[in-house]
Amino acid sequence: MLRLDFKDLILFENEDYIVINKPAHVPSINERTADKSVSILRLAKEYSYDAQVAHRLDKETSGALAIAKNPEAYRHLSMQFEHREVTKRYHAVVNGVHDFDSISVFLPIAPMKDGTAVKIDRQKGKPAETVFFTLKAFRKHTLVECIPITGRMHQIRIHLQCLKAPIVCDPTYGGANVYLSELKRNFNLKKDTEELPIMQRVALHAYSLSFQLMNGEAIKVEAPYPKDFGVLVKLLEKNA
Repeated sequence: MLRLDFKDLILFENEDYIVINKPAHVPSINERTADKSVSILRLAKEYSYDAQVAHRLDKETSGALAIAKNPEAYRHLSMQFEHREVTKRYHAVVNGVHDFDSISVFLPIAPMKDGTAVKIDRQKGKPAETVFFTLKAFRKHTLVECIPITGRMHQIRIHLQCLKAPIVCDPTYGGANVYLSELKRNFNLKKDTEELPIMQRVALHAYSLSFQLMNGEAIKVEAPYPKDFGVLVKLLEKNA
């Protein structure tokens, strides 16, 4: 079982809210299949009794996640999400070189029958919109900022696939792995060893979260890249 100290994850805290830098591979809420597995909700409640996760990140996704410490704060932030007053900025490393300058994708999304993935469905899908900006282009990859206007499951991932820019290490939506041997000249792999991808998960990170506190003050909390995402970006920069 993964051991985490909740205090080490905290980026911002006041009497109403906590914003953490969620590690990858940890679910936002308790999973049905595992009674005592680690989840952000379980850790948050151990830290603050009335804590509620105010929104969710996919299990594989790292980054900024807001937690309300009391019911009033939860309602206050929920209303901001409902009225689209919360700004979430994600960073993704995608396959291919792309020049996105405020490119908006507005395509409806519906869940697949098994519920583990989504598809574009113009008849039955729910409206979904994401705006994309290129932050940095490399030789064969691009660092992209993604701003979801709506909050559908896997929205960023499938919208990037529609732009022919699937996220690195995302086989569900066509994203290929990145190997050091592809980036580094004269790369030598040790004999009888299999090369692993640089990133072992979907290369998506919730970089910042902006919302209003209970007193009306606007805050923006940024979540530093975790080690795996940071290493990938540095290697792409170094070998660009």
